[in-house]
Amino acid sequence: MSINSIDHNEIADVSSKWDFKDETATNVARCKRQQAEARRRIEMLRDIRDSGLTIEEAKELGLLH
Repeated sequence: MSINSIDHNEIADVSSKWDFKDETATNVARCKRQQAEARRRIEMLRDIRDSGLTIEEAKELGLLH
């Protein structure tokens, strides 16, 4: 393929759509990651409560940061 046969307008259109999709996917992934981290923290706090430990004791044991 020759560089002269490339349609630069088509490439510009594709690249602008691709950038938008990448940004959207990154935002969705970041949101899902934050939700997963929050869910894990809530589950950990429930486990600590069920075990009878206090928050201070859990921190001393290194279970909470």
